[in-house]
Amino acid sequence: MHFAVLLILSYLLGSIPSGYWIGKFFFQKDIRDFGSGNIGTTNTFRVLGKGAGVVVLFADIFKGTLATLLPMLFSSQISPLYCGILAVLGHTFSIFLKFKGGKAVATSGGILLGFAPWFFVYLVVVFVLTLYITSMISFSSITAGIFAFIGVVIFPMFHVMILPERNWLFFFIILALASIIITRHKDNITRIKEKTENTVNFGLNVLNMQTKKAKGN
Repeated sequence: MHFAVLLILSYLLGSIPSGYWIGKFFFQKDIRDFGSGNIGTTNTFRVLGKGAGVVVLFADIFKGTLATLLPMLFSSQISPLYCGILAVLGHTFSIFLKFKGGKAVATSGGILLGFAPWFFVYLVVVFVLTLYITSMISFSSITAGIFAFIGVVIFPMFHVMILPERNWLFFFIILALASIIITRHKDNITRIKEKTENTVNFGLNVLNMQTKKAKGN
């Protein structure tokens, strides 16, 4: 029973649609009607501006981190990873938005911050470097997902400090999260192939996307 309650709490925590609520309450806008139609950080930056985008970014990361800390807060023996993955599922299939939601990048990062902070730092570095090279948040998110899987395979083999020991549950959760992130970006992948993906006002845009840079990103 205790196990089920924590999983439900984690799902509800992840389901909180930060971008949607901030748009509705503070800007009288439904961000699903603008830009990419997504409720996540990137579209919030694009539609509502930098301030709202930063708030949504940290809120979505915090959801994942808090979910992984719930077992410790409630003195439970349940693995924090179970709670983390339920938060991601909540973000992706929010009960507050008729089981629709965001692409789970920030919330997935929150799980890593709570469970494996050095692994989180490694992926932030990958994300930022890729963003600087390509100027695309979508491409950077996909790349971080791929490098997450590569890292969870390789680092424990060589006992690298970033992830010194093999944790099979963590391995399969990373595989699941990477798959969710890549799958949720399928439309972006199509636009990248067509060189029409949105870019941000940062970096080199080495792939020469032809779209107008996204305001506020």
